[in-house]
Amino acid sequence: MEVKMNKEIRDYQESMFMGLNFRQCVFSLLAIFAAIGIYFGLKEFVGDEIIGWFCVLGAVPFAACGFFRYHGMNAEQFLWAYIKSEFLYPKMLLFRTEDIYYSCMKETIRLGDKGMTDGAALRKKQEVRKKKSVKKKGRGEVFD
Repeated sequence: MEVKMNKEIRDYQESMFMGLNFRQCVFSLLAIFAAIGIYFGLKEFVGDEIIGWFCVLGAVPFAACGFFRYHGMNAEQFLWAYIKSEFLYPKMLLFRTEDIYYSCMKETIRLGDKGMTDGAALRKKQEVRKKKSVKKKGRGEVFD
């Protein structure tokens, strides 16, 4: 005998009727009542084929709410979170670009603009000058 157990205990759903939980049963009944209401409300004004489409379109939102789950939230929780994030607590997002290449090459570009030459060549010249201009102080060369 084997007992099926969910890996996550929070995913357990008690089935009430034909494998549906209570929430799904209630929303399924609401979908049926919505379709019946639409049918009898439009029976005098519209043909049978179009009434069928209206019944389906009217019942789908109710049926979807019963089975909807997104990140552990049901339809009402998701709708409330969406309304809060988009309308009640809106935040202004500001897009600022960051040019990484420019920030890396800023010094080279600045040096190149001064002499109207290549910045890398100027950089090499400066390094060579720094090496030549370094003088040793004291008697350091005696011990080398």
